[in-house]
Order: sequence, then structure tokens, then C-alpha cells
Amino acid sequence: MPKEIELEINGKTYSAECAPDTPLLYVLREALGLTGTKYGCGEGMCGACTVLLGGVARRSCQIPASVAAGKPITTIEGLERDGILHPVQQAFIDAGAFQCAYCTSGMIMNSVSLLRAMPNPNDEQILQAMQGNICRCGTYPRIVEAIHDAAKKMQGKPR
Repeated sequence: MPKEIELEINGKTYSAECAPDTPLLYVLREALGLTGTKYGCGEGMCGACTVLLGGVARRSCQIPASVAAGKPITTIEGLERDGILHPVQQAFIDAGAFQCAYCTSGMIMNSVSLLRAMPNPNDEQILQAMQGNICRCGTYPRIVEAIHDAAKKMQGKPR
């Protein structure tokens, strides 16, 4: 039975009418029009639907909207500030870390979460953290490069 759920997304409060067990992904895309978060596998295995929930990377296809209520949610649309891309977004562009770009929003959101928890990860730590994000185009080396570049930028170090 649908009910009104309030969600804090990208610093704004939204209301959506949905069944409490409706996946957050569907509410973001269909009810609220925030289509940067992608549907991939629907089983939490590919990472395309990754958002930050309370600052931590989570698969939005696996989180009921009612569980996300009351927690800050950040989608890919919420990373840029005043027209300036987040350092991770810019690093992905600079490194050419995508081809078809379907996985990119999930990759970026997972990278942001990683760099918040671990500001200067090594290759092994990046590979471990990004394990659940799949890129069908195979740009993994450029994704790793982008994460290293973003880490340096976020620490104020030159490339």
C-alpha cells in the first residue's frame, strides 16, 4: 500500500508516494526524475545504481525507500557545486575513464565514498573498494588512474 515518504536527497527534501519496500532506485529515477543513478542488474552486483547513503556507497536497487528515509542521500546530480564538478568527476573526465559511461555514475559515487574513508589509497585498496562496480568497456586502468588523480587533487597536491 503506497504511503508518503520524505527523502533528503542532495540537500533538498523530496516527498514520494510509494510502497515502503519500493527500491530507492525506482523512487529516484521514476518518481523524482533523478536519472543519473542507473539501473544495471537490479541485484546489487554491478554497482551502476550506487548512491551515497549517509556518506557511504550503497546500491540503491537493494535499499527500500522507507529505509533510506531520514538519512542524507547523495546522487551523482548532487556532487557538483555551483557549476564546478567534484574532483572525482573531473578526474574521470581528465583520465578518459569511461567509454559508454553507463557505469560511470556508480563508479564515481563509489570512488567518492572510498576517498572519504581512505584519502590516499594504493592500487590494491582501490581495486578492493571498486570490486563490486562493473565496467563492460574495460576502462579499469583509467578508473584507477582517475581515483589516484582525484585523491591528489582533494589533498591539494599537483598531478
